[in-house]
Amino acid sequence: MALANKKLLPAAEERRRFQRVKVHLLGRYMLPDRREFPCQVINMSPGGLALLAPGIGNVGDRVVAYLDHIGRVEGKITRIIDNGFAMTIGATPRKRDKLAAQLTWLANRDILNLPEDRRHDRIVPRNPIAVLTLEDGTKMTCRIIDLSLSGAAIAAENRPPLKSIVLLGRVQGRVVRNLEDGFALEFMHEQPVETLEESVTAR
Repeated sequence: MALANKKLLPAAEERRRFQRVKVHLLGRYMLPDRREFPCQVINMSPGGLALLAPGIGNVGDRVVAYLDHIGRVEGKITRIIDNGFAMTIGATPRKRDKLAAQLTWLANRDILNLPEDRRHDRIVPRNPIAVLTLEDGTKMTCRIIDLSLSGAAIAAENRPPLKSIVLLGRVQGRVVRNLEDGFALEFMHEQPVETLEESVTAR
């Protein structure tokens, strides 16, 4: 009986447990009929989010979304809003803790005015696997979390020293800070949008 009661908690319960943060995140989502649409998240907490979207499902529909900086989340539509919908996020306690840390970073990002985030929108590349060449010539495989015309966030087990110069594919960059699962690069030169993905994933 206790389990049944837990399933019936109202959506307001989620709003009481988690503080929502205003964010500007781009991404894509898929509805149960497997149609995919671009979206923009306008606020988010570790337990749910609201997004602007061209394709709107029905309350109760399962949604899988891939969001810049956040990655994959899934949940169910809880309500329809103007030009979009709100959804829950189904996650383990560990995943919720990670989401809380990511949202804190995103909230602070605007205050800190990190240069590559202020200048350019960030995207998730279609092919995120790349080769990173370190200052000593060592090559390592890494995963691009996201990138912009002026920088990239990289997931990798080994972090190069801060301020070291590396090559991401064919693009030269400087390591500017460490992240929870990797590090951030600032490119030495702004990249043209037409060849950005091809350049950073070049072998």
